[in-house]
Amino acid sequence: MSIIYFLIGCSMVLALIFLGAFFWAQKNGQNDDLYTPSVRILLDDEPEKKEKSDDDH
Repeated sequence: MSIIYFLIGCSMVLALIFLGAFFWAQKNGQNDDLYTPSVRILLDDEPEKKEKSDDDH
C-alpha cells in the first residue's frame, strides 16, 4: 500500500515540473507566433542569384 503513496507523490512532483516548464515557456515567449510556422512550407524560397563569370557565354 505504501508504494501507491510513493507513486502518487512522484506523479505530483512530475506534474509540477511540467507545469513549471509550461509557465517558463510562456513567460519567455515560446508561443508568441503561432501563424508563421504553419504557412512557412507554403512560401517559396528565394532563388539563388547566379553570378555570371567570364567562362559563361
